[in-house]
Amino acid sequence: MQPLPLDQKTHLLDAVDAAFDRQLEFTEALVRFPSIRGQEGTCQDFLADAYSARGLGVDRWQIDPSTLCHHPGYAPVTVPYDQAINVVATHRPRAQTGRSLILNGHVDVVPTGPIGLWENPPFEPYRDGDWLYGRGAGDMKAGLGANLFAFDALRQIGMQPAAPLYLQSVTEEECTGNGALAALLRGYRADAAIIPEPVGESLVRTNVGVIWFQVSVTGHPVHVASASSGANAIDAAAFLIQALKTFERDRNAKKGEFPAFADIDKPINVNVGKIAGGDWASSVPAWCTFDVRTGLYPGEDAHAEARAIEQFLLKASGQHPFLSNNPPKVTFNGFMAEGYELAPGSDAEALLATLHQSVIAEPLSSITSLAYLDARVFALYADTPCLVYGPHSDNIHGFNERVSIESIRRITKTLALFIATWCGLEPIQPR
Repeated sequence: MQPLPLDQKTHLLDAVDAAFDRQLEFTEALVRFPSIRGQEGTCQDFLADAYSARGLGVDRWQIDPSTLCHHPGYAPVTVPYDQAINVVATHRPRAQTGRSLILNGHVDVVPTGPIGLWENPPFEPYRDGDWLYGRGAGDMKAGLGANLFAFDALRQIGMQPAAPLYLQSVTEEECTGNGALAALLRGYRADAAIIPEPVGESLVRTNVGVIWFQVSVTGHPVHVASASSGANAIDAAAFLIQALKTFERDRNAKKGEFPAFADIDKPINVNVGKIAGGDWASSVPAWCTFDVRTGLYPGEDAHAEARAIEQFLLKASGQHPFLSNNPPKVTFNGFMAEGYELAPGSDAEALLATLHQSVIAEPLSSITSLAYLDARVFALYADTPCLVYGPHSDNIHGFNERVSIESIRRITKTLALFIATWCGLEPIQPR
């Protein structure tokens, strides 16, 4: 890889600045699509049109779980996939002289929660000082916009990548990871990948795996007047939820076995994120379900840990007078994803560190992430260095989500320089 000539580097950075207002408007347009699970299709159509308008080859397809279910990275699906749409845009050079690259991002966003608790409607983006607000603004529509406008910057100076470049917009990142896996199994591979998740302009060195599961408890309903003769499913569920605190404590006690997590106060979070139960205030409830997310340390087998969860809940049920004879049902209904560590020493990481320093004038720092990242697909199943590196953001998955505007600008500049250096450049031929 040859460094860019100084004048070419300057022109490329100036091109990012010149188009930055349009980039923010594009990002705001993405935020306006409420692309929560099951509603991603229209936002993917918007992106497919944007890619097509730039002359890129566009592959848009509905994810079919039957094509993934035998892969070790597959997560079980319990919802329709009618709008589980992936979009991949492809640039191919006239003659390949550089290395190929995937720029990946996810279009799905998490639910908003009570809209009245937002300062402004979550899908009506607005700017305030250095912040762009809206659900998905940080996680991660700013990253999707940065990927595209970094590519645009090359074209603005009359150049294009001298290697295949794939712009991926996947779904299911927030619940299974099946979107990135589907793109891999469709044949999209490259010499390196970048995912501009909102990680504070740092590089993710390692992150946890994730398992989702639902616990279903059946009680014995009676009239509340004779409550002691029944069995309250909600109370029984509360017993199991409390027991999971012990499970969480025991899992975190293992952190010393994993150096990247040893100094983190609580690397494994067992979160009861959803609960429902009962039918009538004057009836002892006959049912209760609660949904849980737990983390995994890198290197742990997700399916083995799933069995451990089932065994823990069964053992805990044996300490309860009703559950001991009526154990809960455990259903794995989403993430079955293992964690990963980015192997140090790759050319891609070295280049990113150099370019980050040149744009931001600070060394590139590395972090450990306690969230799921689609990078595990590249790291575990494609032997591809995947650099998770993106802007500063606040309140992702919470109220008043926001992303730093100037951070978006810096990330876009770094991405543009990375494409130009990693892939090489060739002139765009006049049509």
